[in-house]
Amino acid sequence: MPKTMTKLSIPIKYGLLTTLGVIAWVLVTHSIFAPTSAIHTAGAMIWFNVLQFVMIYLGLKAKEREYGDKQDFKKGVKTGVAISAVYGVSACVFFAIALAIVGTRLLVVEGGPINEPATMVAARAFVGLFATALFLGLIYSTVISFFLAKRSNETEPD
Repeated sequence: MPKTMTKLSIPIKYGLLTTLGVIAWVLVTHSIFAPTSAIHTAGAMIWFNVLQFVMIYLGLKAKEREYGDKQDFKKGVKTGVAISAVYGVSACVFFAIALAIVGTRLLVVEGGPINEPATMVAARAFVGLFATALFLGLIYSTVISFFLAKRSNETEPD
């Protein structure tokens, strides 16, 4: 397998797994709870963040297994952000497809009058989802890489 494909396989795999977890959450919670339920706001926020953190951790551990050694800090952060970018893009694609097929009935209802077109609201939500995924991915991968990274005082086997 080409080296480029190997580098991309971990971010794609774990980014898509994160999105699958988000899809499962959305489908399950929207089929069980009313759209105004707190599970759609607080529960989703907790689930999405824990899921992203766990998937970045698992992706970095998979990278260690792939290379047979701990990775340095910079590679860990890059891998974590790449996982988050794949997650952000694929989650936006899922929500765009869901919005096109199902319409707005799956959206969480927020109070107050809406004075802008639905396309602007959706576009802002997609940008927010992607930017938040990248920003939190940077934070999570930095924290995880700090603990998993190879230290300069660790000796290399000869």
